[in-house]
Amino acid sequence: MSLQVDDHGGQRPLKRRRVTQPETTLADIAPFTDTSSGPESTLETVATSETDCQDDHDNITLSASSKHAGQTVAPFLVKHIPEQYAPGGGVDASGNIKMKEPNTKYCYRHRPDLKCRRQANEPSMDQLQHELEDLSQGDQQAIAHVWSLFSAAPAKQRNLMLQGILTQCCFPQLSYLSTNVRDLIRIDFLTALPPEISYKVLCFLDTTSLCKAAQVSQRWRSLADDDVVWHKMCEQHIDRKCTKCGWGLPLLERKRLRASKRQIQLRATGRGINEWSPNITPYPEAENGHLAAASSGDESVRQASNALVPSAKDRTTPSITDVDDSYFRPRTRPWKDVYKDRFRVGTNWKHGRCSIKVFKGHTNGVMCLQMCEAERILATGSYDSTIKIWNIDTGEEIRTIRGHTSGIRCLQFDATKLISGGLDRTVKVWNWRTGELLSTYTGHSNGIVGLHFDGSILATGSMDHTIIIWNFENNSRHTLRGHTDWVNAVRIDSASRTLFSASDDCTVKLWDLDTNTVLKTFEGHVGQVQQVIPLPHEFDLDDSLHEEDTSSNTSNHNFEAPLPQPTATPITDPYGPGFTTCDRPTPPRYILTSALDSTIRLWDTYRNICVRTFFGHVEGVWALAADTLRVVSGAEDRMVKVWDPRTGKCERTFGGHAGPVTCVGLSDARMCTGGEDCEVRLYNF
Repeated sequence: MSLQVDDHGGQRPLKRRRVTQPETTLADIAPFTDTSSGPESTLETVATSETDCQDDHDNITLSASSKHAGQTVAPFLVKHIPEQYAPGGGVDASGNIKMKEPNTKYCYRHRPDLKCRRQANEPSMDQLQHELEDLSQGDQQAIAHVWSLFSAAPAKQRNLMLQGILTQCCFPQLSYLSTNVRDLIRIDFLTALPPEISYKVLCFLDTTSLCKAAQVSQRWRSLADDDVVWHKMCEQHIDRKCTKCGWGLPLLERKRLRASKRQIQLRATGRGINEWSPNITPYPEAENGHLAAASSGDESVRQASNALVPSAKDRTTPSITDVDDSYFRPRTRPWKDVYKDRFRVGTNWKHGRCSIKVFKGHTNGVMCLQMCEAERILATGSYDSTIKIWNIDTGEEIRTIRGHTSGIRCLQFDATKLISGGLDRTVKVWNWRTGELLSTYTGHSNGIVGLHFDGSILATGSMDHTIIIWNFENNSRHTLRGHTDWVNAVRIDSASRTLFSASDDCTVKLWDLDTNTVLKTFEGHVGQVQQVIPLPHEFDLDDSLHEEDTSSNTSNHNFEAPLPQPTATPITDPYGPGFTTCDRPTPPRYILTSALDSTIRLWDTYRNICVRTFFGHVEGVWALAADTLRVVSGAEDRMVKVWDPRTGKCERTFGGHAGPVTCVGLSDARMCTGGEDCEVRLYNF
């Protein structure tokens, strides 16, 4: 290192300088341009480099003339992007423009002559523009020419350019490239894909993943919140257990869910996206804005219990007048909101979070009840010979119905009538809205302890060991005999024209209402059977959950020979020859029973076996209610238990009654219990 004497007589080391680089010409930057014009085409000499790489860039100045640069760059641009600089074609050796034949051999995704064109990032381009404007006019022009050359170059030449640039980059510049490239090579595949494919991908996610996906970007939120995705979620989880996650949500009227499925499918496949359709779920209101009339029986209970669940009324028919049809469209809410409401209720059921109301008014034990969320009422029958109608929202007693001369053991009502059976051996039909007695039926020789009606058919079970089938259409009745003790519960399945009955003789029987004969008898309980409930046809068990309970057996009254053990061979005519035709569906496959042996049993009527026994109560089980998601039971031990019908696991136990629990009711968001302590307790989830 040489020393230099400064002005003050001291010595200071001289800076070490690198060898000066030769002049950087436009040909060096773009080796594909024509540089035969002579030294005029060269750029100014790059200033001497400092030891720091940044000093090199700060001292580079370019002063190529605009006119000459255009002459050297233009042929390269015309050659590689003729659609912009020579729309008719390229340039031949003599400088003449030649026409370029269209390439029809490949589809647009496999055209080798097409360049990669990514969507520009607006913030990055704005920043680039501001930095470019800070440079001199000559520098701007030179940089623009370099960009043009790179943009026009085919893939092979681009790679060569990049390799040359990378070899000249120092570590800070390479680090800068690495940081920026890491973000640039990330692909937003949901945005790039067609919407119908994005919907398909999102339909495979669970609820938590969908909510997280909606937080990624505005586009992802738009896709993840779409009705196509959440309608599928509702189908998988509402009123059933999802086979993937095992999670199920409270009841949703399946007719409404199916009604909008067609419109959702059209949207999911990219058709009808711009057309109005009820893919955003309508509120359950009629066209004039009033609530639609509730149907009879259990259907009205389902419709009412889902006031927050979508309606299926499509208004695709154009109006006669020229008025904008948006006026006639129903009020709507997204399927995500429907799912959210049901999810909240399901979570409350899972963790036992609920509010409790106690209804007091009866002077003796409450033996039967039914609630209807459509009418917002609860009906209870008691040993005090009265029926009380309650408002489930306020807990107030609406009216008391009197007429029976002894205790009331069973009742059922729909939108127009209430039917009750009592220990006075009579069946009475009431107008529950006014309390008026419409008719009285007699026929049993002892007290009536169970009844069920479906349409125009009424079945009653009595302490006289018989069942009477009443037909209101032709005013006929038939008596079914076969039990040897009290008949405590009866349930009609009108579709298959069959009836289930539970008796104190410890058996459950399946009857054919066309022939008034017994099809099957289910034996296994060791105590008096108090309740029988057929489960909906939608209910099903996984193959792994089909475990036969060997402590029970079933007799088939259509065959004298004993039933063979289940084998791999399909069972032919499991219910007899009367169910082989298409116009008569088979009875419900699964039924639930409860008895005073402290157990609940799940039966497979097709395979003639008890699939599962529910243990948990320490005394007899008097009351039972169920849907596809849960089973509720009340027992002599004063406890109310909630069960998973598929696994038999007890999910929750509720106390509160001071006496045996004799009746229970169940809806999607509520549970109601009545006991011999004269109280009715309503659990609102």
